[in-house]
Amino acid sequence: MPLHRGADRAAGMPRSERDELRRLSINPFYGEADPTSEMTSAPPMHRLPDGPTPPDTAYQLVHDELMLDGNSRLNLATFVTTWMEPQATALMTECRDKNMIDKDEYPRTAELERRCVAMLADLWNAPDPATTVGCSTTGSSEACMLAGMALKRRWAGRNAARYPATARPNLVMGVNVQVCWDKFCNFWEVESRQVPMEGDRFHLDPQAAAELCDENTIGVVAVLGSTFDGSYEPVAELCAALDALQERTGLDIPVHVDGASGAMVAPFLDEDLVWDFRLPRVSSINTSGHKYGLVYPGVGWALWRSPAELPEELVFRVNYLGGDMPTFALNFSRPGAQVVAQYYTFLRLGRDGYRAVQQTARDIAGKLAGRIEELGDFRLLTRGNELPVFAFTTAPGVTAFDVFDVSRRLRERGWLVPAYTFPAHREDLSVLRVVCRNGFSADLATLLVADLKGVLPELREQEHPLGRDKSAATAFHH
Repeated sequence: MPLHRGADRAAGMPRSERDELRRLSINPFYGEADPTSEMTSAPPMHRLPDGPTPPDTAYQLVHDELMLDGNSRLNLATFVTTWMEPQATALMTECRDKNMIDKDEYPRTAELERRCVAMLADLWNAPDPATTVGCSTTGSSEACMLAGMALKRRWAGRNAARYPATARPNLVMGVNVQVCWDKFCNFWEVESRQVPMEGDRFHLDPQAAAELCDENTIGVVAVLGSTFDGSYEPVAELCAALDALQERTGLDIPVHVDGASGAMVAPFLDEDLVWDFRLPRVSSINTSGHKYGLVYPGVGWALWRSPAELPEELVFRVNYLGGDMPTFALNFSRPGAQVVAQYYTFLRLGRDGYRAVQQTARDIAGKLAGRIEELGDFRLLTRGNELPVFAFTTAPGVTAFDVFDVSRRLRERGWLVPAYTFPAHREDLSVLRVVCRNGFSADLATLLVADLKGVLPELREQEHPLGRDKSAATAFHH
């Protein structure tokens, strides 16, 4: 299927009839003054209209079509923030016209970005937060691309005599990584070496990862919060396995922590968990400000332990208040609104506020998982005690329905709960996943359980699962 396509004409319907149907779809009262003067014809959908449309009419047309979208607050598939305070929305509105790249024109926005990097460096226990380098991005996907580029360029510098003539770089990761890592390997010509799932282990195994490393390995990616089930990967154990590998072989393999979600949860709720720059082998970390950083999309962050981890030739210099500000990003022009909103949220909540918000999300996830387990029709894979995320499947002996039936029936009641099949070596396992975010309250969790109870009687009466298009199943990697 092409990425983009034009109008799909209804089969067998003449164009004149379709145009008439389109005209009649618009309420005549949407006309600004005379209800009929401007509504005798409707603007086309797949080409520019010949003339302008009154602003209220244009707004109403777009508004009405968007009513068919799902309710973002009831979307339990996405990790992305779906609620912010009105004050944050006001700040974002005030800054939406500021171009983030124009640091000399918008010096205070640039300063807020710099402060956010310093705050994250301190939060993630960088050896010297003052010298830690980092930048904002449009999200974790861009941040991961930047981290991967830095890993590859550092490896290439160490292997200049062999690369690119004879050596092909590789990157080691679990099969559960976010799809952006597959994109990175594809776009930047890096071999992807993935540790498969085995049994009840749904993420990377440290020893298996170390065994995949060789002299052409640019790094190993550890995920702090798998999108498949919400579990943390054992970063400290991975570093220990790579330490042992270096002692045996001399190979010094750096680690990048993809903390898209967990890097904004673990520092507040799992303070004794060592996963960050306290581990000397961790060279870089990324997170999504628009996930558990509690900011509307799209903003991400990428940080390196020190300037040594970010090759100088990848950094561009921008004149900033007569000084020199380094920038490192794939995108150029983008609004400063999300960066401002991130700083607002840091300032608004502080450590104690973030701890309260994330603990509430984890408590709701744990209680909701328990209540779903008590129904008897489901088996939990995780319980939301790491990321506020849990996955569950049908219980042994349940043959009348499957997770895809449950997802479909909940969608009829407004809930978006993803159902998907796990990757290689556990393709036999199909699950539902619930992401609990700020704004998903205990009251909403109670309503979800009530609706789940409401659909179960009919599901239990089915003779067999209704089936689904396996090609449409997705792990909802966002």
